[in-house]
Amino acid sequence: MEHYMLAFDQGTTSSRALIFDRSGNIRAVAQKEFKQIFPQPGWVEHDPHEIWSSQAAVAAEAITSLGINGKQIAGIGITNQRETTVVWDRKTGEPIYNAIVWQDRRTANYCDTLKAKGLAETIKAKTGLVIDAYFSGTKINWILNNVGGAREKANKGQLAFGTIDSWLIWKLTQGRRHVTDVTNASRTMLYNINDLTWDNELLELMDIPHSMMPDVASSSEIYDHTNTTIFASKVPIAGIAGDQQAALFGQMCTEEGMVKNTYGTGCFMLMNTGQKPFISKNNLLTTIAWQINGQTTYALEGSIFMGGATVQWLRDGLGIIKTSPEIEELALKVNDSGDLFFVPSFTGMGAPHWDQYARGMMIGLNRGTTRAHIARAALDGIALQTMDVLEVMVKDANIPIKELRVDGGASANNLLMQIQADLLGIPVVRPQVIETTAMGAAYLAGLAVGYWNDLDEIKQQWQLDRSFEKEMDDATVAAKKSKWQDAVLRAKSWIKND
Repeated sequence: MEHYMLAFDQGTTSSRALIFDRSGNIRAVAQKEFKQIFPQPGWVEHDPHEIWSSQAAVAAEAITSLGINGKQIAGIGITNQRETTVVWDRKTGEPIYNAIVWQDRRTANYCDTLKAKGLAETIKAKTGLVIDAYFSGTKINWILNNVGGAREKANKGQLAFGTIDSWLIWKLTQGRRHVTDVTNASRTMLYNINDLTWDNELLELMDIPHSMMPDVASSSEIYDHTNTTIFASKVPIAGIAGDQQAALFGQMCTEEGMVKNTYGTGCFMLMNTGQKPFISKNNLLTTIAWQINGQTTYALEGSIFMGGATVQWLRDGLGIIKTSPEIEELALKVNDSGDLFFVPSFTGMGAPHWDQYARGMMIGLNRGTTRAHIARAALDGIALQTMDVLEVMVKDANIPIKELRVDGGASANNLLMQIQADLLGIPVVRPQVIETTAMGAAYLAGLAVGYWNDLDEIKQQWQLDRSFEKEMDDATVAAKKSKWQDAVLRAKSWIKND
């Protein structure tokens, strides 16, 4: 009887399940989008029940489509949208509020208060993070302060906090296990990445009881077994990593200095920096890449909030395309953007700017501007943001970057990848399997259950699809960069902090 690895890929806009065989091939995939909730401008929420039901449904669908049963699943790896915050009642298992999504900006003013208290350096030294509404800590604080009875319940030890991986495992084990891994813990602004513990000083600072926190485990071990009707038998849950760390592992960036960029809802660039945390001087984040067999690997990260979500907005907001892949065909109808620049800072700017009050902007519109120019400018905007991050990453690490490994849905867009190579001046390398986030989760779980013997066996499975080389001349690139920097300055601080 052949066995397989099952990956849960719980993302920002959809839940997915992928089944991998021993050669790292995808044998089945199922996907279900779920509702995005926008109660106010800058607020983004999800229904935790819908996250769970959609994830359970696609897992069942993938298994059924392959014609196998739970006994043939050797293990489950979970990768998830990071920072998104769920708080639930330990006794009933009911969330006390919607999940507050990583993109949500409602705690921006509270973050300013923390900065005004002079806490930026302390928080950076302990967590590797900048103070920003992006991270989970301030979201937990908001829930405790704004949901009736939440603070009282939390003080009595009756509430549990979790990022989405914790919520899924709670549901998979019917409340038996409240756990996360080091990668997700390192995104909360509450976890000390040096001591590898929840930091009591930071918990106290944000008025969050320690009792709410999940256990923190490594990224590759058997945490528990399923206790649910989705699987006829008990399946080991054996790998957890936040989506970007999972993609770094799936891309086999296992050596110091290797870099990947994931073009998902946002764009996230990570560089493997080895066994010690490397604190950025240029507003990048220091994060835990993974922990395997007691050894912790760290990474530098540049987070861009709007990547593929920019294309989604062109589809759903403006209606200039019907499906996301159509953007490439539309953008190819023009040779360039016609001097139109699109800064997609819809929910503020991430690295290296970290401006919570920036907003999206198109500048350079004229009577000749068409849908095609807007599409082209949107692709330029995604690639130019990535260029900004890579440039400061090179400065920080002082390591010449040989290539950029790319993955995520938008990396299938050949025009976007060519624009990226033109701007960066280094090869942009796309693997045959761009589902590296799910693959990373499957690999981590597979190592824990012995499905794959070791890292060397897995490394053999990475295969090149295409390498994009620079074609644009230096003068054109320099002019584009200069105009882009001007546009970014104009988009900053648009929503003034009253």
